[in-house]
Amino acid sequence: MMKLFSRSMLATVSVLTASLAASSAIAHDRHQGGIHSAKGDSILAPFDIVHAKITTNGNVAVFHMAVAGNAGEAKPNSIGKLAGSDVFSYVWPTSIDSYEVGFEKSAGILALAVTSHPDFDDTPLFDENGDGNTDNDGDLWHSHWVVLQPNEQCGVGALSVVDIPDGASPRLPKTWPGLPLLIDSPGWQPTFDGDTVEVKVPFNDINIIEASSYDGVTSGLRVNQSVHSPLLCVVDVMDIASGDLSLPGKVNR
Repeated sequence: MMKLFSRSMLATVSVLTASLAASSAIAHDRHQGGIHSAKGDSILAPFDIVHAKITTNGNVAVFHMAVAGNAGEAKPNSIGKLAGSDVFSYVWPTSIDSYEVGFEKSAGILALAVTSHPDFDDTPLFDENGDGNTDNDGDLWHSHWVVLQPNEQCGVGALSVVDIPDGASPRLPKTWPGLPLLIDSPGWQPTFDGDTVEVKVPFNDINIIEASSYDGVTSGLRVNQSVHSPLLCVVDVMDIASGDLSLPGKVNR
């Protein structure tokens, strides 16, 4: 009888099979724990959350989100001006007090956000595209701490990034980008890998994050025409991992 496979071919198949199994196990392990969410047919796949979690390794927290499509694939269209422009975001709202990252105490909901917005740059300390210009990188995905509060001016039940009133001098992080908002641009680069986006965030006291709870959100924001109307509204919540923004996630669980 003719042999369909030689020993060397069988050995190669065995190696490939083992490699695929290992890759599958690693991918499966990446999505263990945290908050799991069912796919939604009506949600744009790159923003359809299926998993969100936060884990720690030493003094570094890893913020992880998996979606039904390719994370980071969809970005806002440029309109050529700041007012009315859009922001797409992957967000981890947390129970961490805003004071812990450099803002005033109890200023609102502290969230880590990964954003893209082609019509403005809010990371003036960093040159993400490496062209020697620090003010033309807004379309590249980058990270922020933001402080959110309910704001009826954005719509019933909507949130906004908290404005800084004219003349006010609140406590702000050293990497605050100069916008009249409670926002920080710390320069932690997000990484995208197929269906996942992750951000590694160092903490001087890792207990701060390990004692917190969290959720996962994908959303669209819009820059308003005037500065304090407010400046940045959440106008489109695409998906919420928990379904109700109850922050059920526990770090390392």
